[in-house]
Amino acid sequence: VLVVMAIAHIEKQTVVARFAGDSGDGIQVTGSQFTSTSAMLGNDVHTLPDFPAEIRAPLGTLPGVSGFQLSFSSANIHTPGDELDILVAFNPAALKSNIADLTPGGIVILNENAFTAKDLAKADYQQSPLEDGSLNAFQCFPLPLTELTQQATAEINLPRSKALKCKNMFALGVVYWLFDRTTAYTEQWLAEKYAATPAVAKANQLALAAGYNFALTAELFAERYQVQKAQLATGHYRQITGNEAFALACAYVATSANTTLLFSSYPITPASTVLHEVVKYNSFQVQTFQAEDEIAAMSATVGAAYGGSLAITCTSGPGLDLKAEAIGLAVMAELPMVILDIQRAGPSTGMPTKPEQSDLLTAIYGRHGECPVPVLAPATPGECFHMLIKAFEIAIKQMTPVIVLSDAYLALGAEPWLIPDVEMLPKLIPQYASEPMTRDDNQIRSWVKPGTVDLQYRTGGLEKDLKTNEISYDPDNHAAMIALRANKVQQVEILFNDFDIIGERQGDILLVGWGGTYGTLLSAIEDLRALGHAVSLLQIRCLYPLPTSLEAVFNRFAKIIVAELNSGQLASLLRSKFVIATIELNKVTGKPFLVGEVKQKLLAEL
Repeated sequence: VLVVMAIAHIEKQTVVARFAGDSGDGIQVTGSQFTSTSAMLGNDVHTLPDFPAEIRAPLGTLPGVSGFQLSFSSANIHTPGDELDILVAFNPAALKSNIADLTPGGIVILNENAFTAKDLAKADYQQSPLEDGSLNAFQCFPLPLTELTQQATAEINLPRSKALKCKNMFALGVVYWLFDRTTAYTEQWLAEKYAATPAVAKANQLALAAGYNFALTAELFAERYQVQKAQLATGHYRQITGNEAFALACAYVATSANTTLLFSSYPITPASTVLHEVVKYNSFQVQTFQAEDEIAAMSATVGAAYGGSLAITCTSGPGLDLKAEAIGLAVMAELPMVILDIQRAGPSTGMPTKPEQSDLLTAIYGRHGECPVPVLAPATPGECFHMLIKAFEIAIKQMTPVIVLSDAYLALGAEPWLIPDVEMLPKLIPQYASEPMTRDDNQIRSWVKPGTVDLQYRTGGLEKDLKTNEISYDPDNHAAMIALRANKVQQVEILFNDFDIIGERQGDILLVGWGGTYGTLLSAIEDLRALGHAVSLLQIRCLYPLPTSLEAVFNRFAKIIVAELNSGQLASLLRSKFVIATIELNKVTGKPFLVGEVKQKLLAEL
């Protein structure tokens, strides 16, 4: 007698999933493929990859755990989620590092073949969690992933070590079945990815299909879940990370201006992937230069701008320190360029793969002398594209370096991005001088291309005379030049008086944020407003100069709460400029805010 178990089909609005294991387990690939498939099926998707800080942490240890979290939904969502609905852990260390984030009653899928005495010891387990009852609060499904993967790929005759690398695809197949996802997109991706090694492609495809069929026939799961399409605005979408958006913007800027753009950089986490992506656009007048260090990368940027090219460099916190002197030279020489800083937890090497918003004061003040530079910050991965275009607009118009602050959360996290109509984007047309160097009515100097017939001018790091451009040590002239450089940066307030308030323009609480915290803060505000609370959100995108019109906004709210992933840098700026009382919500754990944390703070203040 064949008994077939009845499987309940449950519809869910939002699911939060996390894959975790060693870096060699293909965790990021697994998460990325699940994300891509969910996006292709029409879900709104947000992701949060998490990498080990050590390049080669010992296998099976807690510091070596790699993770990939995603939230996919039939609703419009803004974050990768707080609590997990499902955790797939490939070893004991991955389980121990992540089980605290799994909601009670949530699903945990384990590779039971990895729960050996040796691996348990590496993860500091005194007793196996499969036996001590610590997982009783969850739906636990131990699967022999290693053994099943070896069986699924046996016909390919790959070496055992290579065959076992396919176990992430077996696990992915199981999860695809559990959430009613097709395997077709991943099968196609595997064929393209491993076109040069068909045996590897076939082994991964077999493991993927075996995982799906195992979940179908093994009757382990009493429930199967469905997440319907999200109702997104009409248009063409692509999945994009912040770093991918920056790279795409570089290609657009160079094409729009019809001139060469030099992207010079030195590899540093989490900024390196911008360089990796920009290289793909070398047919769009984008040239890349991987320098030998941060100082060389910044100096090359200054040289390119001096030569009349569009110029950009990209780094993370420690690199911004090293670029400071050459940024000062660019300010003195009044040259247009963009500096991307993909922030990470510090100081020094700190936690290079973890998010933090710790470079704000450095970006504004971290240079010798009176050396003002506009500082901008995008709020979403897709907004990174538009913010970089805006930064180049300001740099060219005001003849100044511009710093754009992103962070690890934006850089590596992905979201569906509505592809813009290129005809509606700003057109960048650099205006080069054709007559002796002049200044316009706003005292912005002209951009002189070296080698232009009958034009020559003196540049460099020494102070120049405002009128003759000769080297000058006159004290009054120095004061005038300091005022001139400060004034043209202050003019950015008019060019970028861009801030939106989510909610009423007056009320009990105004929540203020900047950068990658936006999605979490917005989710918290939406939840509380749905309950009738008078709370609003202001996300500041131009951090220097701060718009003076903010003062009137602040005066209309009873309390100002400033949320940031540092010890209160923006809060201190707001207090000093606007003389207002601020309540700080800070987090410096190397992790982003949770929606629940923000709501708890707001409710306490209400």
